[in-house]
Amino acid sequence: MRERKSINDILYTNIPSVQEISKMKNIDTLNVADHDLLAVALGAPARQVMIRAEEIGPATGWKDGYLSVEHGFCPPDYNESPGALANSPGRVWSDLCERMPGCVARGRVRESVVALPLVGGTEDVIPDKALWAAVVALGMLCSIYRYEDKNDGNEGVTINPKKYKPNCEMGDDLGEELIGIPKSIALPYWQVSRRLGRSIPHLTFFDQSSFNMKLKDPTSTFPYVGRFDNMEMRWPVFGERTEMAFQKGCADTSASFQHGPDAIASCQEHVMNRNIEGLLREMIRLKEILERMPNAFHSINTNPNSGENYVPGHQWVRWGKFSAPLSKRCPASSGLQFPPFLVMDAFLGRRKYDSFLGKEGLHLRAWLPSNLRAFIASIDYHYSIPEFVKKSGDPRLMGVLDGIVEAYTGERGFMGTHRYKVFGILEIASKTGRTETNGLSGNSDPEGKPWEETHRQFSEAMKERLQPFRGDITVEPNEMRGTFEECRYRSRVLSRSFVDTDPNRSIAMVTLDLQNTGVTFQPGDRLAVMPLNSWGECAKVAAALGLGDYLDYRVALNAKWQRFAQHLGAVSHLSSTPHLTVKDILRRGHLAPITKDLALKIHDLLRASSSTVIKVLATDEWPIRGSLGDLLQGAVADTNPHIWDRAFDLTSDFSWLADLISVEVPRTYSISNFSQELLPSTVDLTISRAEYKLCSTFAGSEEVTCAGVGSGFLNPFLSSTDEIIESEEDILIGVSRPLNFQLPIDRAAPCAYFAGGSGIAPFRSFWQARLASHNNAAGRDILYLGVQSREKFCYEEELRDYVDAGLMEVHLAFSRDSRGLVYDKRTNDLIEKQMPPRYIDALIVEQGATISELVMSKKQGGLGGYLYVCGSVAVFDSVMNGIRKAIYNHCSATMETSEMIINRAFAERRFMLDVFMTPKPLPCNLPTIPLSQLARHTGHRPDSRMWIGVHGSVYDVTDFCPMHPGGTFIIKSNAGVDCSKSFDNLAHTNNPEVSSLLTKYFVGQLTPKPDFHACPELGDLYDLWAAYLRTTVETLVAHQFEMYEIMGASDDGTSEKFLRGSENVWSREHLVNIGLGVRMFYDYQSRLLQGGFSALFGPKLQELVLKLSFTLADASAIGTKMRLPDVLGIIARAKTSPDAVTTSQEVSLVGQYVCDSSSNVRFAERGIFSYAAKSVELDIELLEDIREEACHGMDAFGSVMAMDAKSDNQRVTVLATFLMQTLERMAKRLEVFYAKLAQHRVYHPELERNPARSRWNLVRRKIRDGSFFILTQETVLGAAPAYVPAHNRGSSVDFDKVMNRIQASIRNAPRPSPAPQTLNAMHMARAITPPVETNAMATHENNSAMRAMSTFIDTNLRAIRRLSKMPPVPLTFEQLQAAVGQQEGLAFRRPPTPPSSHGSNISPRSGVPRTTSLERLMQSQNGRTLHQRGRSGTSSSSGMNPHESRPPTPPIDSTTAMSAMMNKLNVRSRGGSNPPSPAMSATSDRMRGGRSMSILSIPLPISVSSPPGHQTKMSTTSLRALRLGNDRPPIKVAPTF
Repeated sequence: MRERKSINDILYTNIPSVQEISKMKNIDTLNVADHDLLAVALGAPARQVMIRAEEIGPATGWKDGYLSVEHGFCPPDYNESPGALANSPGRVWSDLCERMPGCVARGRVRESVVALPLVGGTEDVIPDKALWAAVVALGMLCSIYRYEDKNDGNEGVTINPKKYKPNCEMGDDLGEELIGIPKSIALPYWQVSRRLGRSIPHLTFFDQSSFNMKLKDPTSTFPYVGRFDNMEMRWPVFGERTEMAFQKGCADTSASFQHGPDAIASCQEHVMNRNIEGLLREMIRLKEILERMPNAFHSINTNPNSGENYVPGHQWVRWGKFSAPLSKRCPASSGLQFPPFLVMDAFLGRRKYDSFLGKEGLHLRAWLPSNLRAFIASIDYHYSIPEFVKKSGDPRLMGVLDGIVEAYTGERGFMGTHRYKVFGILEIASKTGRTETNGLSGNSDPEGKPWEETHRQFSEAMKERLQPFRGDITVEPNEMRGTFEECRYRSRVLSRSFVDTDPNRSIAMVTLDLQNTGVTFQPGDRLAVMPLNSWGECAKVAAALGLGDYLDYRVALNAKWQRFAQHLGAVSHLSSTPHLTVKDILRRGHLAPITKDLALKIHDLLRASSSTVIKVLATDEWPIRGSLGDLLQGAVADTNPHIWDRAFDLTSDFSWLADLISVEVPRTYSISNFSQELLPSTVDLTISRAEYKLCSTFAGSEEVTCAGVGSGFLNPFLSSTDEIIESEEDILIGVSRPLNFQLPIDRAAPCAYFAGGSGIAPFRSFWQARLASHNNAAGRDILYLGVQSREKFCYEEELRDYVDAGLMEVHLAFSRDSRGLVYDKRTNDLIEKQMPPRYIDALIVEQGATISELVMSKKQGGLGGYLYVCGSVAVFDSVMNGIRKAIYNHCSATMETSEMIINRAFAERRFMLDVFMTPKPLPCNLPTIPLSQLARHTGHRPDSRMWIGVHGSVYDVTDFCPMHPGGTFIIKSNAGVDCSKSFDNLAHTNNPEVSSLLTKYFVGQLTPKPDFHACPELGDLYDLWAAYLRTTVETLVAHQFEMYEIMGASDDGTSEKFLRGSENVWSREHLVNIGLGVRMFYDYQSRLLQGGFSALFGPKLQELVLKLSFTLADASAIGTKMRLPDVLGIIARAKTSPDAVTTSQEVSLVGQYVCDSSSNVRFAERGIFSYAAKSVELDIELLEDIREEACHGMDAFGSVMAMDAKSDNQRVTVLATFLMQTLERMAKRLEVFYAKLAQHRVYHPELERNPARSRWNLVRRKIRDGSFFILTQETVLGAAPAYVPAHNRGSSVDFDKVMNRIQASIRNAPRPSPAPQTLNAMHMARAITPPVETNAMATHENNSAMRAMSTFIDTNLRAIRRLSKMPPVPLTFEQLQAAVGQQEGLAFRRPPTPPSSHGSNISPRSGVPRTTSLERLMQSQNGRTLHQRGRSGTSSSSGMNPHESRPPTPPIDSTTAMSAMMNKLNVRSRGGSNPPSPAMSATSDRMRGGRSMSILSIPLPISVSSPPGHQTKMSTTSLRALRLGNDRPPIKVAPTF
């Protein structure tokens, strides 16, 4: 039998030389075609590729890539290759990798690499079995060498840059990837890469993560071996917790797909054999694998309390720089290289790759290991599973396939979870450093920010993946979340059962049919149900609108209803889109509760003629407790019939009905049963009927009890007609898996369930699943249940059986019943006992000893249990209060410590919530909250509150922040601003759980923008200043992340009032950490000083100065020379002042320590610590002061509108004057900041451990570099920086100088470089460090401001020329022709301009009062104070009406029931309209919108007398037409700074 060779040995034996590769335009052609690769790998199906890989792999060191039945794409033995490398001469590489964290910390990476001996990577030196370890070790050594070379302390603020020059031979002749890298690692890396089939050396994502791990216990294989808690990083580079957590999380993500390849290969085999039952089993297996995979993403946790899982977004930037490609042509280290992405794309038959991420995926697929490429090709080109499922017509297969699609690329699946995870990390990274993504996926367009652009590109890739199954999707994936699009299965209600002894059946178990749907579910899953409106509510609307004879007529649909109709057809597997009738709209549309938008629609259609609608609009809380039917029943009685007939035209195509009634949203309920069937036939829901009292506007003096839409449909009143009417319609359902409410993987972990009332629903599936596989290793299951009375104790018999068997503990609290039940541990029984009524918090305090042990982690000596809370917001509050008291009583000395213990459990994902959606009307009569008040609540100081704005409402999320599943940083980065856009992007808007929690933290409504219709100039200034205020807040909250880490190791106690960093970045193994702490501070401070606080004092501020200066100059009297504060000049002089130069010198000195390998840093260790702490303290104080000044400016808009001004022009002048003074104060604070920072020095020998040695080291260094002798001479080195005496700094300037500075800034602004055209160039672009490194958010804001200033100047060029002495615009062609005869040529000279003024934004805090300027300004203009709205509130009570039990009534048809109902209601008068013929159908899908009211602002012309000798000209803006009279002297206000 002939010896079989590896794929690489057959296809990659003649790789072109370095010179030949350098001449190639497309290096992807270096890789063989998929079909050639597949032919060598024994062809299709995928099983043959897998069999060949298992036969050849062990003997060849798996050089074709890992692929096996049991381990998938993971190594069968994680220690085999590293062990082989350690037993070869290549051990020198692995030894250095082990020492690398220490080398990075000491700043001796390059010296250590240069000292390596040259060991070849050929077969006679490095065996095949060591190849993967060798390529990982060498790839990481080359990458860290390149990283250190680029980030050597000269990339930031520097005065005398010194580049390291290694004394060794370099690998420049091995290709552009290895230029500048010592040959001791470059040559073996080039040789090893070629042996693995890599034509050019490059570091992949799985090199760094999956192949750089070692297992703690190789026998721990459930559910897969490569779990986060079962791995350790073999060769960390930086050695920090962030690096190890991130890489382990990435490896976990890949390893979670361990059994996926075998399941896919089995699916393909069953397709070949046409074995439907076998295919069904394997597809369900694959679906379960995919549903488990998103959990791996959560092993990367952005919560600081999450221990070893913690990965802060701002530190992720460092890995982005480290993993940058070695050259422009080199494939990037991208997450798309992970097998699950490309394998599942091929499995599902993806055909569109037009998006950037799609093109990148195809590019990276060509560079994957040969076995992985062959496996992908075998499922991509042969035996398509989706095509077979479609042709089979089996509803079970189609349902399971749809579940696989959702599990992989759905909003709640693998891709959706990945997208939201990346969004949070990228937002932090973009605000604190640079955007580090592959290619251009982080480059923002003019309208979006970097993380939003990345989010959009992920959305485009998701839509491409969904296209074969959903068609062309016209909305973003996050917009589909929480809508009908998530309900992709059809079902029916089978039964409604009693679960307690309550005769009213307020809680019922509802069983739905799942036969032939292909639906599967797991404990903790939720069922989304599209409810149908009750027949009674439909009858109200039909009677009022006169639709009784039109129920079966087609309706012309708008875009949203058309999407719903298409979705209904796809779910029903119809070949065409079904038509929707009037009855469909009434049954499936939103009828209750009444929202403000719905009431306004009716009000507009009826032309404000209905007193009932007006009463509803006068309410003080929304939504209204009532339905559209109630509103129309009242309105039809008090509205003129002619107006009614015109509003609701029965002779049309009923398009107004689709516009009036929107599509209902699904309700989500926890699944209450666990099934061991392959495909469950039924699903149980525990439904508590939500009851409320009808609004008095509709009910009058009566008390009418109504039920919620969803719960009333599933669990109607026993006397309701919906209980006896047989429904003809199917309901739409969908299954979703909450990632934050699942059972632990460890079956031995103890679990505690806290429930209130029907909150027991998910826990029934929990205990059934846990006890179904009960064995001696199973952990404890404890239920803590709070209910009103014994009659409402759900599932009592089932729980008693488990308690009697010793399988569960049940503890109960009855809030309205003294007949208690007590769990007896000795007899395993629930014993009757009289006790006073109590709530669940009292029960938790009573059981505090056990509960506190469950909450505490194992590292804290506790049990490390998993705790679940399910119930309403009130139940959640009660449970949390009880747990805090329990921990306080048994484990902690203070409540603060108790809170920390609870936060730790949330961060470790051992504390999980499932909060009910309880509709709670929010008051709308509270005093509104201005933007300035929101901006002041950023929570970055200890004991301060954190507010966020969402869709016009303000919420205090301080207490919720530590519990946030997405980590604390994403909330902190949005504190103090309106974060509605991020809220929508993260699909929180349609999330009922989020909406429910937000009602708990509601503070008030955000003050809307004042009405500036009569003066658009004020509106423009408001928008501009509000944007600047947002920038100040975002800059402040973004800088706190790095600030507190830098200040975390202050030795002199200067930072005690600040938060401590989560990790000591300053030392490693008792030595100063140059690679992390010193470099972090140097990069941080350099970015602030070099970029000049570009977000605050750059183009954004210049745009404000330009428009305010133009406003004041335009409003001044003709012939009067307006003097303006020299804001830009103050900033420019502050940046070039001696204090700024001194500051730069100190930061440059810190940079010298980063690149100095002689360990001189040990003589300035504590001096650097002290200087860093004091610098950062001044930074944050300046940012706080700038924010405060911006807040005062924001408040001025409301105050100015309250003035008794003679004209709007007067208001504009007063406001612009005040805002210019505010900007001047900001500029002065920058000046003072540099003065204060210049007083501090790095050199403080008295702080060091050996002061005498530190002083002598300074003298020795100055003697060696010669500066010691130069300093003894009275000479001045270089030219002195530009300096203006203090008495001239506050001098005013005219409009000309302002324009000159603005033009200079625009001319000197960096021009955006053209986007790279190739993917490789895109990958390389992100690795280039710009001369002035500005974070991505600031860059986006600055570019937008530059564009806005250019547009403003172009638009107002005529007025600007008139107000200044700027040169005229270039002559037209006709003017040039006329001028040719008069002179030989034209010469245009540009006037001299001062240097560009980019500021920095660091300044001390000040206690000077800030309202006096505006008050004096307003008093001089006869101002007056504003009146605030009063506070009022209403309360409503809810109760339950008892219903007598009666014998069941036989079902009746819906048409008969509707007719009977409508006979008792207010019915629309018939007028002269006749029902159209049944043949009439609406074929047009046009939208017919309601009439909208708008106010047009038309400026009135005002004649202005011109001074003698001046010709009157019309201004290009309305400001000029509304200027103040010439007789009023200019307003002068003394500065308060």
